[in-house]
Amino acid sequence: MSSTFPVLVCDDSLIARKQVARYFKNHNDFVVSQAQNGQEALDLLRQQEFGLLCLDLTMPVMDGLGVLANLKAEKIHLHTIIISADIQPEMKQRVAEFGVLGFIEKPFKDEAFSSLLHKFGIR
Repeated sequence: MSSTFPVLVCDDSLIARKQVARYFKNHNDFVVSQAQNGQEALDLLRQQEFGLLCLDLTMPVMDGLGVLANLKAEKIHLHTIIISADIQPEMKQRVAEFGVLGFIEKPFKDEAFSSLLHKFGIR
């Protein structure tokens, strides 16, 4: 892994963003940026490269599915992990079709996140 690994955390909840960012602060290799809705996330993703997107599904302006659809349409490729309270099987299936790495249920748990990152060689 290079000296820094850029991560974008997109969630309309400041508390949720801080919780995910705090996880990464404990691991020096990561540099975290934040977006409070899908449109902000897309704007940042168009401006710079990120290695990982941590994405909520339910947000104002543009939701997580909108972000995933735009990423696919614009051929922006990066690892994506969904962090959401929307745990319905239909929603998990819909996001899986976009090739996301995994789905972490809120409230966010460090162990589940660490396991998922490790599984895909991100940490």
